[in-house]
Amino acid sequence: MNAPVIGIDLGTSYSCVGVYRNSKVEIIANDQGNKITPSYVAFNDTERLIGDSAKNQVSMNPYNTIFGTNRLIGHQWNDAKVQYNRKYWPSEVVNEGGKPKIQVKYQGRSLRLCAEEVASMVLFKIKETAEVFLGRTVHNAVITVPAYFNSSQRQATKDAATIAGLNVLRIVTGPTAAAIAYGLNIGKEERNVLVFDLGGGTFDVSVLNIADGVFHVKATNGDTQLGGEDFDNRMVSFFIKQFKQQYKKDVGHNKRALCRLRKACEKAKCMLSTQAQASIAIDSFYEGIDFNTIITRSQFESLNIDLFKSTIRFVETCLCAAKLRKSQINDVILVGGSTRIPKIQKLLQEYFGGKELNKSINPDEAVAYGAAVQGAILGKNKHEIGRILLVDVAPMSLGIATACGIMDPFIKRNTTIPINQMKTVTTYHDQQCTMLIEIYEGEHALIKHNKILGCFELTGIPPAPKGVPQIDVQFDVSTNGILSVAAKIRNTGGSKEVIVTSKRGNLSALELQRMKLEAKKYKEEDDKQRELTASKNTCESYAFNMKGILEEALSKCKLVVDWIDENPTAEKEEYDAHKVDLESLCKSTIKELQDAANSS
Repeated sequence: MNAPVIGIDLGTSYSCVGVYRNSKVEIIANDQGNKITPSYVAFNDTERLIGDSAKNQVSMNPYNTIFGTNRLIGHQWNDAKVQYNRKYWPSEVVNEGGKPKIQVKYQGRSLRLCAEEVASMVLFKIKETAEVFLGRTVHNAVITVPAYFNSSQRQATKDAATIAGLNVLRIVTGPTAAAIAYGLNIGKEERNVLVFDLGGGTFDVSVLNIADGVFHVKATNGDTQLGGEDFDNRMVSFFIKQFKQQYKKDVGHNKRALCRLRKACEKAKCMLSTQAQASIAIDSFYEGIDFNTIITRSQFESLNIDLFKSTIRFVETCLCAAKLRKSQINDVILVGGSTRIPKIQKLLQEYFGGKELNKSINPDEAVAYGAAVQGAILGKNKHEIGRILLVDVAPMSLGIATACGIMDPFIKRNTTIPINQMKTVTTYHDQQCTMLIEIYEGEHALIKHNKILGCFELTGIPPAPKGVPQIDVQFDVSTNGILSVAAKIRNTGGSKEVIVTSKRGNLSALELQRMKLEAKKYKEEDDKQRELTASKNTCESYAFNMKGILEEALSKCKLVVDWIDENPTAEKEEYDAHKVDLESLCKSTIKELQDAANSS
């Protein structure tokens, strides 16, 4: 019997896993009993930590703790967003061949990890959590990504899963997965649904039409660099300035202090969703100075109001792309932990003319829930769920560069995928034998304002006047939103075809293989450390247990000896009574020692 297909919400701040079992979706709790796991990885002199244990020690070990890697995955070093985010991460991000890598120390040696490797460690933890719950090995998964993830980021996510030992059956966008979780309960009634997904690190808005089991994405929009972490960053900057004004000291360069401040700000942010003000209290914050202050909800809103309002602009653009009016949206569904912020709810509700927002699904678990349903459809439970069909779209326009710096679009934004689109191009110079094909994504006419995804050189073009050779360039976007590009020279005996799958910045087959081997090595080291810790704890527990048993007997013996010394003229019956009591205790002690020894 095949193992179930798990559904994973790989989040920037937290991740979650579910599985369809016994005719229902079960969200799986981790080893700490929590249904969401922090997307944190940490290293120290003895071990690697993932999840709750990694997040809990961040203030003590800031330089070797990694989080927020979804904001690095699929990006190049020179991306502006990479440079912005690295200012707020305690671990060091370095440039290695144009690719950003996180530098940490582990067991006395220096490591440089790419975002895919770190994401694979989080996925490994999630996979392990599911395997413990199911009591069997898990191979297949459906993984969600932000709707606005491009082809390179989606491919990088698949690479991370491969390193973790997972086969990705399907990549689903977060809002679509959440819509599945919601749509299963509305029957066959046709509805237009807007999913507002604001998490810790990314923001997505998608408009879907749901009818008779078909989930058709009409349009999507968002920002992969907008979320709760940005709200935290605003608070951190605010309090750094406040501390400097109050004590004339700049704490901005102290990573440990900043980690403690960030943790306090994150807690305050959550508290402000239910109360008017929150306290920041950090003992010995910097150079022995205690930092105690208060932030009100109105202050928090003022710090972030431009970010809050930007989400509404994305909603407006998405509705326009879907060719729907506000009044045609039947349901506005909230997903992601940051949607608990009252001001965001208020702005969204006002935009929709006072419409009640749908909070019926758990914002932390909805995405994993939908992914688990899709996993069941692709696995062995399809007959239990019924007909569900996902129709997704390309989040951004895709095309190639022309000689004059203009982007020739092949696939327009919000085009239904999968799709295969071909155009014929030609040479720009007489006797041109090679052609550089550069692949871009973006909505601007000029390539300099768009993002390059990859490039390759096509050779073997027969010499001819410009405009004569004909080259067919084909764009293919898969169901997972991953782009392949092929170029073929027409009318040549030895026609050549070249395919590129957004390789710029992505891992090569050799790198993937190396990282899979390293992941295996990490697991062996983790298992060895786990066994060592278990043995240590067992030995310590046994020693304390025995010590406690023996101390009770020795204490009784001392009491009897002290009594004899103090009562040299006692009666025979008194001596006999004390002996009987002591014998009874010693026999009981010996039995406890034997039982403890047998159970060890």
